[in-house]
Order: sequence, then structure tokens, then C-alpha cells
Amino acid sequence: MPQKSEFGRGFVVNLMLLSRHFGLPPEKAFFGAADHLNDLTVPEQFRGTEIEELVERLRKTVIWHQPGIMDKEDTADVRRLLNRLAVAIDTHLGIQNPDTGKYD
Repeated sequence: MPQKSEFGRGFVVNLMLLSRHFGLPPEKAFFGAADHLNDLTVPEQFRGTEIEELVERLRKTVIWHQPGIMDKEDTADVRRLLNRLAVAIDTHLGIQNPDTGKYD
């Protein structure tokens, strides 16, 4: 039996955990968020797709963020990436016209 992960392991699980961080005020959003990237795994069927590209952009944005500098702007960027990622995943799964809604 694998060792229990401290910060989540998987794809959707880790995206969900990351999204919790970015629902917080910008000055709090990044603290501990990068921990959820450690065991974030892109499933094989998404390799070489827009989904993998968005995950890599998400990783870079979260890891390279300097707390206290551009918190609001970087938080907004991560939220947009998470929304784009959710739409791309739904599209890949066959959902027609997925949309994050007006009040995401």
C-alpha cells in the first residue's frame, strides 16, 4: 500500500486542492499552494495536449511567484489558468461547450 500523501496525489484531486488556495484573498493564496504540485500527475491521455501545456504554465506561475509581489495579478492569472484547464478537460472528455460561468 502506497504511503499516504501529505499534500494530495493525483490529477483532479490536486487541481481541486490548488483551487481552494486560489479562492482565498490574493495575499493568502500562494502560501502552501506549491506543495500540491509535488504529486500532481498529468494522466497519460492528456500528454502532449493543451491540458499538459496548461498544467505546465500553472506549475511555473505558482512556483515562480514571489509572495508580496504582484499577489493580486498572479492570483488572477492562476484562476484563469484553472478555469481554462477545467474547460479543456471537459472538452477532452466530450462535454460540448463547457463554460465556467459568468460568476466563477
